[in-house]
Amino acid sequence: MQRVCFLLKVRPDRLDEYRERHRTVWPEMQDALRATGWHNYSLFLREDGLLVGYLETEDFDAARDGMAATEVNARWQAEMAPFFEDLDGRPDEGFVTLVEAFHLD
Repeated sequence: MQRVCFLLKVRPDRLDEYRERHRTVWPEMQDALRATGWHNYSLFLREDGLLVGYLETEDFDAARDGMAATEVNARWQAEMAPFFEDLDGRPDEGFVTLVEAFHLD
């Protein structure tokens, strides 16, 4: 299982709305994530807008490609894009992945 961590930056003036949107993630979006191999997926948001995402998947490239091919993901990404700073395109294409330095099993 591949562990993936990524970073994005939410605009400070949109933090509350971002949190609210993620309290009510569309069921069809959640289903698509599960179906394309996104497991144990979490988002962590710092007060300054730093967003840390974490997920586990068998194949991250395949999981990303699978989501990119869904209509629900295109709608979700279009709605979420205005929430982020320094983003050229869709959030799912603009995040910075981190290299794992240590893991305690």
